[in-house]
Amino acid sequence: MDIEITASELSQLRGDFAMIDIRDATAFDYGHIGGAVNIPLNELAEAELPQKKLVLYCKSGVLSVDAAEELRSRGYEAYSLAGGYIEWLRERMADRSLTEQVELSLRKKFKKSIWCRFTKAINEYELVQPNDRIAVCISGGKDSMLMAKLFQELKRHDKFPFEVVFLVMDPGYSPENRRIIERNAESMSIPVQIFESTIFDSVFHIEKNPCYICARMRRGYLYSKAKELGCNKIALGHHFDDVIETILMGMLYGGQVQTMMPKLHSTNFEGMELIRPLYLVREADIKHWRDYNDLYFIQCACKFTENCSSCSENGQSESKRLEVKNLIAELKKVNPQVEKNIFRSVENVNLSTIIAYKEKGTVHHFLDDYDL
Repeated sequence: MDIEITASELSQLRGDFAMIDIRDATAFDYGHIGGAVNIPLNELAEAELPQKKLVLYCKSGVLSVDAAEELRSRGYEAYSLAGGYIEWLRERMADRSLTEQVELSLRKKFKKSIWCRFTKAINEYELVQPNDRIAVCISGGKDSMLMAKLFQELKRHDKFPFEVVFLVMDPGYSPENRRIIERNAESMSIPVQIFESTIFDSVFHIEKNPCYICARMRRGYLYSKAKELGCNKIALGHHFDDVIETILMGMLYGGQVQTMMPKLHSTNFEGMELIRPLYLVREADIKHWRDYNDLYFIQCACKFTENCSSCSENGQSESKRLEVKNLIAELKKVNPQVEKNIFRSVENVNLSTIIAYKEKGTVHHFLDDYDL
């Protein structure tokens, strides 16, 4: 009996069966097949599994085949979803049109939790100015796709003249991943401009911090292309949770107090600026928006994620940011205000109680004027 089952066959499958997502919890939380339970690959051997037909899937069907074989050796009727979550997404997204539904949800259901926080950040941090030409950078994930729709809505209000370009860089996506990004853009009427680079090939053999180096290179390419298109700003989709995680990461792992700023002048591209319009939007609300509109995104379009050096042999993510995210979640159980307090901590810095601080590269110590 064939161990693989296709996405088309899955949709026609009858009878009692269980879907098991063997990706890590972060990937599962980012998006999964409805009804699936999350049992990460490294926990599968010890897990209590139902005595029924089991359909396993990973990101692209690579790891789930061996996992299904192992379960079969233990007496289970197990199958692997051919092509994994990516292939299921491809079929799920065929010929969908979600523009009206998505836009209405931002005006109604998510007006307070997303739209108002987006516009608050725009106004409070002066992120958009008259005559700006902004490159809205889209990676294909939930955050940047939401940001693109919010900019389209902002344009409709037309309080002052500014322009947007919806920019997608293909750093070497697999054809399947690229098509998912294109279809999501098409289904939500986002007129993306795609340009290509070879970044994935450049970082493929880098063992130390490949994701960090990849991100830095991607930003440089985005700045360069945006400037070529006459833009003076690039917009990235970092949200509130990214900000507070960065604050704690700096303290716990970097020995410094710093934050992810709502806007920055580029040091390498004169006249260019980076803005973060989702700065005050909570990730939980973005996920709610995604699920409410029945949207599906890939966690990472990297073509070698499942085998890269930033992942362990069992496919689990080993990220300091994930550690901090989990830490904040635990702290929130004791103090529901902990997230707001972390954010406010970098708004209420009392320099008279700081031993030392840096300003424009110069270190200032409290003893410098202690006796003055």
